[in-house]
Amino acid sequence: MFWAAYSTVFLLSTIKFMFAPFSGWALGLTYFETFLICAVGGSISAAFFFFSAGALMKSNRKKKYLARKQALEQGIPYVEKNKFTWMNKNVVRLKRSVGVYGICFWAPFFLSVPIGSIITAKFYGHLKKAY
Repeated sequence: MFWAAYSTVFLLSTIKFMFAPFSGWALGLTYFETFLICAVGGSISAAFFFFSAGALMKSNRKKKYLARKQALEQGIPYVEKNKFTWMNKNVVRLKRSVGVYGICFWAPFFLSVPIGSIITAKFYGHLKKAY
């Protein structure tokens, strides 16, 4: 058994799913082994980040609230970051153009599994079909 190769492909597929199959081929794994390990690694990572996205967003809101409160207590003017950035506008445009299926399928593939899962949970977490 190639446990080092299996764990390498598994860990790579939890982070960047697009390039993980190429590493399986380079490490000498068969097609079935590579497919199975990539599917399991990507699924575990997607499930973990999809269901923990709510806690991550909640802690981010709390962190911003505490920073604002601390700045106001010290008398420092608090400057909020711009919410209408170029990236946010493009994400919303992508959301409107491809919909739930496009975001759920393409975001983890092109960006990374954790970022794609968090974006999917943020926009479509209330839908059962999003997971």
